[in-house]
Amino acid sequence: MKILYAASEARPFAASGGLADVAGSLPQAIRARLVGCRVVMPLYEAVPGELRDEMKFITSFSVPVSWRRQYCGVFEAKRDGVIYYLLDNQYYFKRQGLYGHYDDAERFAFFSRAVLELIDHIDFKPDVIHCNDWQTGLIPVYYGLFYANRPGYEGIRTVFTIHNIQYQGKYGMEILGDVFGLPESAASLVEQDGCINLMKGAIETCDRVTTVSPTYAAEITDPWFAFGLDGILRARGWKLTGILNGIDTVSYDPATDTRIPRNYTPEDLSGKGECKRALQQELGLPQRPEVPLIVMVTRLVSHKGLDLVKYVADELLSEDVQFAVLGSGDWVYESFFHGLQERHPDKFVFYQGFFPDVARRFYAGADIFLMPSKSEPCGLSQMVACRYGDLTVVRETGGLKDSITDCGDGKGIGFTFKTYNAGDMLSAIHRAMGAFRNKKDCPVLRRRAMETDFSWGKSANEYIRLYKTLIKG
Repeated sequence: MKILYAASEARPFAASGGLADVAGSLPQAIRARLVGCRVVMPLYEAVPGELRDEMKFITSFSVPVSWRRQYCGVFEAKRDGVIYYLLDNQYYFKRQGLYGHYDDAERFAFFSRAVLELIDHIDFKPDVIHCNDWQTGLIPVYYGLFYANRPGYEGIRTVFTIHNIQYQGKYGMEILGDVFGLPESAASLVEQDGCINLMKGAIETCDRVTTVSPTYAAEITDPWFAFGLDGILRARGWKLTGILNGIDTVSYDPATDTRIPRNYTPEDLSGKGECKRALQQELGLPQRPEVPLIVMVTRLVSHKGLDLVKYVADELLSEDVQFAVLGSGDWVYESFFHGLQERHPDKFVFYQGFFPDVARRFYAGADIFLMPSKSEPCGLSQMVACRYGDLTVVRETGGLKDSITDCGDGKGIGFTFKTYNAGDMLSAIHRAMGAFRNKKDCPVLRRRAMETDFSWGKSANEYIRLYKTLIKG
């Protein structure tokens, strides 16, 4: 069995979000299970020079982009046993930033056609092309229209994964032919509410649709979560599966992590106290081991539940507690957290920006990790927080519900609340604070969280079963 994993970003080459983590980890886990899996992505300007030095040029060909043909160079790299193909076109990809350009429609139409053309030029005919998010949404569309009956392409199956349904690749119908090269007869495949919707086209034409958690798979058939695609997802519900993402448990391991002040294990948690003391010192907070330190590592956007935090932050900080937020985003939240720090300088710190090494120190030094999202397709931070022994407080939505179980039954690993309500969130935080102060139960909860299996192994096995089902027909 051979899988070609197509993504617009993948670590360590280029990253802007969670997709890069998935594309950098899941293929490795699949490959470790003796299934052939290779990754294809654009060769961006952002790819570091030291990684470029490890690549080798293997071929070039021209790619049809509507009425034009464009050069595509193919560079090969190997990381952790996985072969990566990086597709080069300097006009499309030699730019600052991965997305947000005026011609993103054309850039990723080129990439989608190039992925399919690539198969003719490498010694790897995939059984399945696994596509991810709208940037690769045209691959199953193009395959069905132009490649399914082409010699050497017969029988390829396509899987399309929705990482965040909010971003769908919407464009005006006027570029259907001139940019995407699609005939008028195919307009119905990609048309949604009077415009081109690349995610809708992928859902319509692929063999299976997956998303990043079982709960999110159910949620996106509801208009509240689906951003207009609930109808097509209900109509194609037989295609839809939710598979929970994992995390890189080798990288995120407090026993070996060189970026935290002191290592620790579930059996010996003494190092976590030193990590907390060091974080308090770094943030300028009083170094008090008995005070619960709550942290958030998040993008500052509305769906992360920050309105709930705004509503009760001053009330929470009137108690004997410390609170630190690492992140950046919308001005309204940045401004609020700056003001909160001015009002509570000895209890609250806003660390503006996102710095991976600082994030590690936040995870390692925290007592309680807060993630009260309004919606969360999967979420990785809550899993990382558990890996570092934090008491996690999450709202039951998407992947948060699937990954964090409430410890009220004596078996769970965190503290959850259901309703999007600031009072309910505060109650969950208070339960976590009570557990922190319980010197008998707290170490048990920490160990249970740290020993939970959030590796990619389970996810990889589920994807492999899905691939096998498709191939068998």
